[in-house]
Amino acid sequence: MVQVAVAQFAPGQDKTENQRSVAELTARAAARGARVVLFPEYTMFTAPRTDHRFVEAAEPLDGPFLADAADTARREGVYLVLGVNEAGGEGATHFTNTLVALSPEGKRVALYRKVHLYDAFGARESDVVAPGPIDDPETFTVDDVVFGLQTCYDLRFPEVTRRIADAGAHVVLLAAQWVPGPLKEDHWRTLARARAIENTVYVAASGQSAPGGAGNSVVVDPMGTALASLGEQTFEVTSAEVSAARVEAVRVTNPALSLRRFSVIPHDRD
Repeated sequence: MVQVAVAQFAPGQDKTENQRSVAELTARAAARGARVVLFPEYTMFTAPRTDHRFVEAAEPLDGPFLADAADTARREGVYLVLGVNEAGGEGATHFTNTLVALSPEGKRVALYRKVHLYDAFGARESDVVAPGPIDDPETFTVDDVVFGLQTCYDLRFPEVTRRIADAGAHVVLLAAQWVPGPLKEDHWRTLARARAIENTVYVAASGQSAPGGAGNSVVVDPMGTALASLGEQTFEVTSAEVSAARVEAVRVTNPALSLRRFSVIPHDRD
């Protein structure tokens, strides 16, 4: 068994204050026994609109924000997973929306660069965000539990989660800023449960709280049961235990992955 925590808060434009929030919520989760702590998308920096401010605030993966996060992971002895604005290099007009996993030693053990950009519900993330490459999913292992990474809008594309399950993940760690909108909370809950059920995996989903996000962070088990959830709370963590044995048992009852007759093939729109 591995205890996984999902943290929920509202990151702002002050990266130092966001880092303090990460440190406080990580300490709170670790004190409750969590070994993996997941934070939302854009933990590093969030403004009311995804515009040039995100580009200007972006940092390289060896920058000060992740260095401080690594210190937090070491201090609390946990795997820390959080969303950052990854700089695109000198003169870049776009950044990469990146989810990074750090070990208890502060080392980077996996990352995921968001593939599907949020050009929906009136937003245009692609104006300043570069899509991530369609690489083999990266995973990391805690005891015998394998964790994969995914970000926000990618939840609406079932093939993304399927590829992570095919890479051996028992748990999908999903970081989001699920922007409020018509039926958005219902979509969030439905899609998180659907991805867990159809792939027979856990989905641990951390979403930003109001005003920028719809909250409702949750840990869903492979049968679609919500094991822990946060609702509308603005600064809190919750956690649940996950295990490879539970995934294996569910896959005996529901062998959907082994019975399927289709596979996922990447599609380049360009």
